[in-house]
Amino acid sequence: MTFDVAAIRSHFPALAAGAAHFDGPGGSQTPDVVARAVHDTLVSPIANRGSVTVAEQNAEGVVLAARSAMADLLGSDPRGIVFGRSMTQLTFDISRALAKTWSPGDEVVVSRLDHDANVRPWVIAAENARAKVRWIDFDPASAELTSRHVADQLTDRTRLVAITGASNLIGTRPDLAAAADQVHRAGALFYVDGVHLTAHSTIDVTALGADFFACSPYKFFGPHCGVVAASPDLLDSLHPDKLLPSTDAVPERFELGTLPYELLAGTTAAVDFIAGLADIAGTADTAGAAGDRRQRILTSMRSVDVHEDSLRQRIERDLAELPSITLHSRARSRTPTLLLTFQDAAVQDAYRFLGELGVNAPAGTFYAYEPARRLGLDSGGLRVGLAPYTSEQDVDRLLDGLTKFVGG
Repeated sequence: MTFDVAAIRSHFPALAAGAAHFDGPGGSQTPDVVARAVHDTLVSPIANRGSVTVAEQNAEGVVLAARSAMADLLGSDPRGIVFGRSMTQLTFDISRALAKTWSPGDEVVVSRLDHDANVRPWVIAAENARAKVRWIDFDPASAELTSRHVADQLTDRTRLVAITGASNLIGTRPDLAAAADQVHRAGALFYVDGVHLTAHSTIDVTALGADFFACSPYKFFGPHCGVVAASPDLLDSLHPDKLLPSTDAVPERFELGTLPYELLAGTTAAVDFIAGLADIAGTADTAGAAGDRRQRILTSMRSVDVHEDSLRQRIERDLAELPSITLHSRARSRTPTLLLTFQDAAVQDAYRFLGELGVNAPAGTFYAYEPARRLGLDSGGLRVGLAPYTSEQDVDRLLDGLTKFVGG
């Protein structure tokens, strides 16, 4: 069935401004239903969570609904959903809590493929615990991070391994399940940065083998906040720093201060929007349309994958006709995220040139400090990211702009 991208786009008021948005990896545009959920929560009676007043009940309901929504999106337990200001903040918090269990000589393993939010918190925590940091490499020629790269860094002193689910710079998707098996056989915990992956793939935290799975709703149509999913038992074994009167219950012991109820309501709305994407786009079968939210999410994300991948393949075919452009996104399994550099031009110049044409494709390293260095790209590249609202016309504008840029 044809993916009705026009129907999807009708829910994104920002698209009416006319730009072709290829900047989704830095944060997607926001659908109308999410904005309304944020607005409605802000103007409704709201208070600290409780069960006596309507305002307290509203707050309680918002939090529980958001935990349930994220659990459906990630295939995880709602009792293990932790909310925070950002994925970066939550990773720092959890790294500090885990570091309390490490001893001098223990080892923490991070990767050269990762966004710095899944590198520096662990490096700093390891230094504070006098633990050793080991580095998983990837092949810059193929952009692959393999199971062998992971296995080479594991020892009997490994305590934690942190790997991205998908590179926000070049889209590479490591085999997480295979890595998890290796990590767990070494007796270590596995922390997955799923920020980039969650926007483009169905997620099942248990099947992936992630002990912790971190993501950011604003990458998949929601507001700016962070989420970590883990088992309640694992969270119960950790003791983060907190205020004395704060509850010691899980997952609340990891949530410092009052939660942003309006953002959590927006997060629930974003998950519901994802669940309905196949219905909006006209690709849902009867079973998908009638299923529970988790099933509808799976159906929708399959449709999104087909749509995004077809556009990615078209872009790559046309880029192959422009020899002055180098494509660094080469892994066999990857998200629809392309990193480009130019033989005779700076990536920032390409960014500005496209911007003047109303094509938003930013340039830089995007906090992916380690992979950019490994690729020898100190200035990064031009990043082209696809989303469910990306149209064939958007792709036309991108390719026309790139052709003019390299030809001019």
